[in-house]
Amino acid sequence: MEIILMLKAAIIGIVEGITEFLPVSSTGHMIIVGNLINFQAPAYPKEYVDMFEIVIQLGAILAIVVLYWNKIFNSLKNLAPGKWGFKLWLNVIVAFIPSAVVGLLLDDLIKAKLFNAVTVAFALVVGGFVMIFMENKFRRGNKTRSIDDVNLVQAFKIGCFQCLALWPGMSRSASTIMGAWISGLNNFAAAEFSFFLALPTMVAASGYSLLKVKIAMDTTQIIALVVGFVVSFLVALVVVEKFLNFLKRKPMRIFAIYRIFIGIIILVLAFTKVITV
Repeated sequence: MEIILMLKAAIIGIVEGITEFLPVSSTGHMIIVGNLINFQAPAYPKEYVDMFEIVIQLGAILAIVVLYWNKIFNSLKNLAPGKWGFKLWLNVIVAFIPSAVVGLLLDDLIKAKLFNAVTVAFALVVGGFVMIFMENKFRRGNKTRSIDDVNLVQAFKIGCFQCLALWPGMSRSASTIMGAWISGLNNFAAAEFSFFLALPTMVAASGYSLLKVKIAMDTTQIIALVVGFVVSFLVALVVVEKFLNFLKRKPMRIFAIYRIFIGIIILVLAFTKVITV
């Protein structure tokens, strides 16, 4: 049983590391994969599973800190009003506020109603079609090519779109990137702003959720948690760089098509009782 738990922890860590920063929904994929490999209640305590999925997201976030360490460090040295670091983090804070407020107000309702395979699958499909529409309509000709050029109005629009990610399966990355397209950012700048916005968003969401968790873990569960965290971090390190290189050459339509395809498969599996809702 200990080896099986470690394998499941590694699998969920891989899923989180791959999907956290791609526009395909990490939470949605963890719910679906957790269902398929039975990493869920009642096989394991629900509080442990929920806490596990939160903690390994911080592993993926740590990958962004490592990859963007120089920019983050230099921005913090230029936090005086009027300097570029102040502008960058002010934009990130402004973009963070809408989803933070809505998330606090609707947290219990969202967890009660939307954390299941069917609602996630619907979100994947809907989000996929919306991505295709948004990219075709808004991406071409966008002139903001660097996150250093984003203004407060653009940041607030992106933050409002991030609220869509409160529906598991919509994807925080996809929601912020679509908001960035509408705000005039190109693919590369949209993705980078999404990465920076993930730092306060995921840390705050994780911290809030962890404060509500009260669970005593045994040694095996602690080791599994460490395995998931480390795997998520290592995989995210690779995926983020590959994703940025991909965006320099290709549109995001392939991710939208994947979302629609996988969402339809999950709906079929759910309605045929192959997986539980």
